[in-house]
Amino acid sequence: MKLLRLLGTLAAGVLLVLLGNILLLWEYSSVGTPWMAALTALLCLFWLILLIVPGRRDLGSLRLGILGQGLFLVRLCLVMSVLELPVCVLALHAVLRSPPGWPEALVLGGSVLTFFLVQAGVLLAGLVRVGGAARQIRWYWYVLLLLCWWMPGVNLLLLGYILHTAKREYRFERSRLELDAVRAESALCRTRYPVLLVHGIFFRDWQMFNYWGRIPAALQKNGARIYYGRQQSAQSIRASAEELHAQLHAVLEETGAEKVNIIAHSKGGLDTRYAMSVLGDAPYVASLTTINTPHGGCDWVEKALAAVSPAMQARIASHYERIYRRLGDPSPRFLEGVRDLTPQAAAALNARCPLEPGVRYACVMSRMRHIWSAPFPLWVGYWCIRHFSGRCQNDGLVPGEAASLPGVSLTVIEPAGQRGISHGDMIDLSRENIRGFDVREFYVRLVAELAREGL
Repeated sequence: MKLLRLLGTLAAGVLLVLLGNILLLWEYSSVGTPWMAALTALLCLFWLILLIVPGRRDLGSLRLGILGQGLFLVRLCLVMSVLELPVCVLALHAVLRSPPGWPEALVLGGSVLTFFLVQAGVLLAGLVRVGGAARQIRWYWYVLLLLCWWMPGVNLLLLGYILHTAKREYRFERSRLELDAVRAESALCRTRYPVLLVHGIFFRDWQMFNYWGRIPAALQKNGARIYYGRQQSAQSIRASAEELHAQLHAVLEETGAEKVNIIAHSKGGLDTRYAMSVLGDAPYVASLTTINTPHGGCDWVEKALAAVSPAMQARIASHYERIYRRLGDPSPRFLEGVRDLTPQAAAALNARCPLEPGVRYACVMSRMRHIWSAPFPLWVGYWCIRHFSGRCQNDGLVPGEAASLPGVSLTVIEPAGQRGISHGDMIDLSRENIRGFDVREFYVRLVAELAREGL
């Protein structure tokens, strides 16, 4: 397969080199004019097709096909450069052997310009496809490339980084599609009960921007039935639990299921525990898996609140609530949600919400390795935790030991390398393919385990 791709790239490179040197062919070839005209037209048509056609679907994904086509066009430019070297030598030799005069020099100069335009068109088409289809390249890399395009060496380094990142993304996403295709019929995430995903504080279950990133699609491809908690972005645990209670029973009514499997992130785990123990929803929950949930509270939140004046707190809350009312929250309560994350509030919740018999519990926690393991604002949270509480092990919002529940095993995500995994990485917030940790596969295996247990 690789040999066929290589031969195809070489063949396309030869055709484009012929087009780039078409003036030399017209000057030195003994082929008749009609044949040369037909060859020129066919080569131009081939070049235009490469520039216009975005790419075929790759394993059912048009975006992946466009990305693959973009990388192919960039590789094609490199092949063209290699193939052009002997052509330049032969053309220069022919010009030097010709009698002195302007016609030969003009033909050679025109041929160089033609080749440059052909190659530039292919390169531009490739970069446009890569820029439009790649998701793992941050916008500022493109800005740097535009600003430094005139700087020899620097432009090649930036271009090389962008293409290397795009190539890595292409291979990663293609391998995921191949994996999903292989196990599609097995439906290993088809659990007995539907899966209810419960978000944390400061977010909502938007359709346009899924809180859980690419995770739900990966689960559904493997047979899972996915529903969402749909509570407001910031409310007290009690109010959020009441909203979750209503959504849970709506899911039960819609599906006809007796119970649900709940996967809750951050404060969503506290909301769920309140709904189970206080609102009587434990009989309707088969399993609860909490992801980076502050069961022990966040002491840095308490210290941060003490460091901010009540007037400033009220001002911040007012701005937040005004914005989120416009985004769909009927009655957001910023400060109530934040205050329920303190250690005192967590201790009260733990006393009121013990482990419920008959429910399968699991706790998961991740850790950042340093302050640059996550983008803004999570690196600010990492610094705050270390500054206010001196705890080095945290995910940018939750101290490591706060994620455990007495009597429940805690799974700590610590991939190889120096990056670490942040609070947002556990819900695929930035949609980043992290080396050593595939968040989509993590959730697929998590739900597959529930299915194997008959839940």
